[in-house]
Amino acid sequence: MFADLGLPNPEIALAKAELVQHIRAVIAERKLTQAKTAALLGLDQPKVSALVRGRTAGYSIDRLFKFLNALGQQIEISVRPAPRGADSAGTRVVVG
Repeated sequence: MFADLGLPNPEIALAKAELVQHIRAVIAERKLTQAKTAALLGLDQPKVSALVRGRTAGYSIDRLFKFLNALGQQIEISVRPAPRGADSAGTRVVVG
């Protein structure tokens, strides 16, 4: 999807979008206001608003991980060989 848009590093853009989707889900599940979320994440409310609307410019994957940690989520990183016959290795987010 992001590759079709001609974005640089489409796998990273997709991973960031999936992380933000999970951030949104945690916020909704915990029924947090944007003000409370801002306090937990160390952001101001307008930045939380932009983030939950998918604006990830200026946020690294590492920072999104820290936001998830601040929301009580554990991050696990798994590295393994690409499947046989795959054109290239890739990056993906698995939420579980």
